[in-house]
Amino acid sequence: MVRPLVRLVLRYYKMFENLTSKLEIIFSKLKNAPSLTEEQVDAGLKEIRLALLEADVALSVAKEFIEKIKPKAIGQEIIRSTSPGQMIVKIVHDELVNFLGEENKELNFNTVPPACILLVGLQGSGKTTSAAKLGKLVEKKYKKKILLVSLDVYRPAAQEQLKVLAEANEINHLPVIKDQQPLDISKRALNAASLNGSDVIIFDTAGRTQVDLMMMNEIKQIKEIVKPTETILVADSLTGQVAANVAKEFDKTVNISSIILTRVDGDGRGGAALSMKHITNKPIKYIGVGEKIDDLEMFHPERIANRILGMGDIVSLVEKASQGLDEEKLKKTEEQFKKGLFTLDDYLSQLRQMKKMGGMDGVLSLLPGVSKVKDQMKNAAIDEKIISTNEAIILSMTKKEREEPKVINGSRKKRIAIGSGSDVSTINKLLKQFKMMIDMMKKMSKGGKTNQIPSGTIPDEILNQLK
Repeated sequence: MVRPLVRLVLRYYKMFENLTSKLEIIFSKLKNAPSLTEEQVDAGLKEIRLALLEADVALSVAKEFIEKIKPKAIGQEIIRSTSPGQMIVKIVHDELVNFLGEENKELNFNTVPPACILLVGLQGSGKTTSAAKLGKLVEKKYKKKILLVSLDVYRPAAQEQLKVLAEANEINHLPVIKDQQPLDISKRALNAASLNGSDVIIFDTAGRTQVDLMMMNEIKQIKEIVKPTETILVADSLTGQVAANVAKEFDKTVNISSIILTRVDGDGRGGAALSMKHITNKPIKYIGVGEKIDDLEMFHPERIANRILGMGDIVSLVEKASQGLDEEKLKKTEEQFKKGLFTLDDYLSQLRQMKKMGGMDGVLSLLPGVSKVKDQMKNAAIDEKIISTNEAIILSMTKKEREEPKVINGSRKKRIAIGSGSDVSTINKLLKQFKMMIDMMKKMSKGGKTNQIPSGTIPDEILNQLK
């Protein structure tokens, strides 16, 4: 159902954007060499080390990373390889996976209910928002009854913020009692969970502007009371090496079990992820990729490594495209494609699915050749708001106009433009896009060849329509 739109729109993770671009340049030099000398490998590794440092990877981590790669890259097996550049990419890939954690780790609920999850971190790292996101995810994925609890009695309106988020997303939360202190709130939460049958309690602890003794002592006391199965550090990826140092301090003092990395969608460097996992030896379990309640994703080290090296992440792309799809509706739409009965209502469904995937940029970093596609899209001046604009245009049409776009004449276009807050030229572009899709589907149904999209490119006619 979403396949045609995947061809039309290429926002997802901005994370590692800068590192990916630099590594692609380095690897392109190595791949083009018919063979590699020890000096060439050494020079390439120095460039990789510099790229890691520029991505805000901690110096000790970058140094150890290169030290582990070097003996593997300079061995006789690599020098004699028919594709030495590819072998180095493979070595770097494997070491990246190792540094990022090798595999995704599930949350630990292995206790007599309620299982307690303690979220810790500095003020402003996104703990409260992450508590709500995690609650929704656990409720949806693991079918657990959640109780959200705010222990932050210091930051103004912190408890109210969690209450608002919980109610807006229909998640159970512990009512706030004025002037009650964190230890007493923790005990009350345990009693409330036993009474209402909650499976999991998520505690949002107070943060400070820096790690201090009072903060750590309070968390230790809370841990003694609630005995959490998970003590998760919530850290802001945008703070780079600072986040890594914070992780080290929290782990040393309160023994964190895992990490949630927030604001990943705004981090073009990615140094925090590489540094934190290696410095603490604790897994990154989730990453925050946006502001919406569902914008919390499981962290898959191998997929992230693929993206860093510009290999794309087709598995995540398929998963994103599959979320919320109705199988019966999917089959019906495919049949309509074959018969040429695809309507603007069907097109609207695709636009909405693409919005769920993150909009115009949603698929971009999941595709191979990401940096080349990205440059092409920038040059094409593609407007991120085009999906919402097209949605408004279609919603301003009558049922007959959606089913039979041919009836849309000049006067109808003017009416639709007024209703959607757009203009006639934008409506013409939408109708042309739609016609191109119909033509493509007709060719496919007849077994004809359609224009194929080479790796890392988008056809000019599509780009022109998206300007």
